[in-house]
Amino acid sequence: MEHDRAVGRLRASYQRIPPGAPVRLAKRSSNLFRPRAAVETPGLDVSGLTGVVAVDPDARTADVQGMCTYEDLVAATLPYGLVPMVVPQLKTITLGGAVTGLGIESSSFRAGLPHESVLELDILTGAGEIVTARPAGEHADLFRTFPNSYGTLGYATRLRIELDRISPYVALRHVRLGLEELAPAIDEIVATGTYAGEPVHFVDGVAFSPTEAYLTLGRNSDAAVQTSDYTGQQIYYRSIQQRPTDFLTAHDYLWRWDTDWFWCSAAFGAQNRWVRRLWPSRWRRSDVYHKIIGLENRHQVAARINRRRGLPDRERVVQDVEIPAAQLAGFLRWFDAEVGMRPVWLCPLRLRGDEPWPLYPLAPGTTYVNVGFWGTVPIAAGAADGDVNRRIEAAVADFGGHKSLYSDAYYDRDTFDRLYNVPALTEVKKRYDPDARLTGLYEKAVTRR
Repeated sequence: MEHDRAVGRLRASYQRIPPGAPVRLAKRSSNLFRPRAAVETPGLDVSGLTGVVAVDPDARTADVQGMCTYEDLVAATLPYGLVPMVVPQLKTITLGGAVTGLGIESSSFRAGLPHESVLELDILTGAGEIVTARPAGEHADLFRTFPNSYGTLGYATRLRIELDRISPYVALRHVRLGLEELAPAIDEIVATGTYAGEPVHFVDGVAFSPTEAYLTLGRNSDAAVQTSDYTGQQIYYRSIQQRPTDFLTAHDYLWRWDTDWFWCSAAFGAQNRWVRRLWPSRWRRSDVYHKIIGLENRHQVAARINRRRGLPDRERVVQDVEIPAAQLAGFLRWFDAEVGMRPVWLCPLRLRGDEPWPLYPLAPGTTYVNVGFWGTVPIAAGAADGDVNRRIEAAVADFGGHKSLYSDAYYDRDTFDRLYNVPALTEVKKRYDPDARLTGLYEKAVTRR
């Protein structure tokens, strides 16, 4: 079986890493926004772990390799009218990455986070062993601690996940609300699965300013009057302000944010109508923009130009944070006054189960809203790079929230260990990575090792 041969190559690549050297993936691309120090030792060969092993439409499950992108996973399941319970917004996010590093989308108010639909998974541990972890049994500790571990416990080679039904089309309503109206509307949707008498299967939103916010409510539909296309000259996020209703194919709905990387493609000129006409649509996608960012990080071309023009250096502020819905309006007002980035993405979520997950301890039974903001801000005179991110971290804690770790983090060790339950991680790591071959979570997220 090809999957078994791929796992064999992975294990062989582990054996080639010198004893005592760190174990990392030999992976060319990433959706992370935190740079890491270069490593000269060879990495793990995951080149054969990028596909879908099998789809069972009757059981509504799929066996998927850890490095399979959601783009390829959806392509395999959608012909059956099925999709993963949660499909993160960007095509090249991998299933293994979303489970070990968290993910979210507009189904999360009812389906939780991607790891909550995992039935079992095979993991290459830091000790070089392949173990199958399930909610109960010998490796239940690894199963529960794997989410938000970011490769500090091992790497998923195969995951069996639940699938959800989806109709051929998604009907959208863009509902404008005041900041104080957002939480009551979200609470109604979570409690009833409806809003203003109509079913809601998907919900996310955008705050364009303190006086202009929208919830986009999606409903499965077997038919559509006319579908929109936001992969060409039209731009999805602008339609939220322009159209009270809309229809998309299921495929285009799932990837509605990828074409313009939400709204971040504007930084590359891709929203200029003349540039857009010349920019091939196959290159208007999140992974291309991410590569451009990588080139800028390495060569600092735009930064040098800005300095020559007398403009201040800029701090990268790329974060997703979970805020309790009851605190959402207050946090958005604080953020607009203190940071001033617009727009911001809003995505309600609620854990499916009754137990918290150790390394990202959201409270069961509580509705949160993911607030996503991605861009840069000028570094004020007398300030230092990172000051704005540090203020955001403090505010998130003040509002009772939690912060994802895919981007820059500035916590001191004690605060980090408390917020992300590192003592629990350490106990499980002793069993599955006894020689500390895998980099620690604080080192990965904060010190960038």
